[in-house]
Amino acid sequence: MEIYIGNLPNNYSEEELKETFSQFGELKSAKIILDPITHESKGYGFVEMKNAEEGQRAIDQLDGQTIYGKTIFVSKAHLY
Repeated sequence: MEIYIGNLPNNYSEEELKETFSQFGELKSAKIILDPITHESKGYGFVEMKNAEEGQRAIDQLDGQTIYGKTIFVSKAHLY
């Protein structure tokens, strides 16, 4: 299951993203999207979880949580 995470704090690391989501199950991948010029976070990322049920549990429990003073948005990624 591919998950979108939005409104991430700029200082939130990819390693922290992995740690946060691995609490819910095994990850296939985790990536914070960076600006190609500045290499700073664009404030969003994606996590792919091996198990859809674990992914849904992560969405249910993490959506709307506050990280470093910012409320994050977590949802199933809509891939076109």
